[in-house]
Amino acid sequence: MKPFLLIKSFLSLVYLCLVSCSTAYQTMKFDKKTVPVKPNYSDSKSWAVLPGKYPDLLQNFEKIENNKKADVFYIYPTLLTDKKLKDWNADIWSPTIRNDVLQTAVKNQGTAWLNAGDLYVPFYRQVHYRIFVKDYGESGASAWEIAYRDVKNAFQYYLKHYNKGKPIIIASHSQGSMHAKRLIKEFFDQKPLQDKLVAAYLIGTRILPDEFESIQPMETPNAVGGFVSWNAYKMNKLPKDYKNWYQGGVTTNPISWDLQKSSQLNNHKGVLNKDMNIYPKSLSVKVNDGILWTSLPDIPGRFLLSLIRNYHFADINLFWKDIELNAISRVDAWYQKKSDENR
Repeated sequence: MKPFLLIKSFLSLVYLCLVSCSTAYQTMKFDKKTVPVKPNYSDSKSWAVLPGKYPDLLQNFEKIENNKKADVFYIYPTLLTDKKLKDWNADIWSPTIRNDVLQTAVKNQGTAWLNAGDLYVPFYRQVHYRIFVKDYGESGASAWEIAYRDVKNAFQYYLKHYNKGKPIIIASHSQGSMHAKRLIKEFFDQKPLQDKLVAAYLIGTRILPDEFESIQPMETPNAVGGFVSWNAYKMNKLPKDYKNWYQGGVTTNPISWDLQKSSQLNNHKGVLNKDMNIYPKSLSVKVNDGILWTSLPDIPGRFLLSLIRNYHFADINLFWKDIELNAISRVDAWYQKKSDENR
């Protein structure tokens, strides 16, 4: 149970433990009659975070409180993992679900973009983790569509009522990135809105180099209008499902943000650890095909972290400060590009 305890304390994304545990879930066939009540995005209660509706937990992270020049639309990962739960979709009105979104996903991940723009985080009826398990995935297809429909509806409401023409960052992880990929295809790729895209941080899932028609991987720190992606794993190790889930995917170096195949400790900006402190110069990386090999971080509790190989639960935490600074820089670069075009 030590790996479980580490994951729980470090990020609380307990679904990662399920990868190495038994995959026998209690479940039932999808039944639309049991689907939880849908969000109403005209009501602020359907949003985890809105500008002016920031929970107290964000106060220690926000440095730029007013006049942010961009918006960030963040889609959180799978948090619904209870093996005894038969439901396919999360009930966003459940206090437990709402607290998990805020205390786990927003606190540990969404905050990385908080100072790059106004943060928008919709509650959505995420799909249970079993969707990713071979024996269950097919029967959950309808549940997946419900989750994506919520994300899409939230984004449409955001565009109509909140955006007001500002440039946009799409930020996401795992299941969230899978929904974000589809969202980008529908709203940005070869669409007028593409001009407003600062960057898409599609982290924790495989994104192919030719995933989109006109939105490309970004290969410099100040590039705009494209995407970055990576899947973190223990140095020089490969997952058993490497070919099916990782190989061929775009692997950004989230320390150098360019085509460098490795980065050293001195260039790393900082891990956000379980104690909510930032630890800079604490890890190095190597870029492999579809996998970002990561050294054991020099942080408190690193011994326990050495017991696991898959760093998926910490894809964002490991590079939290690197992401924050890069996102701010890309917003500035977007405005500079527009200024140059208008001369």
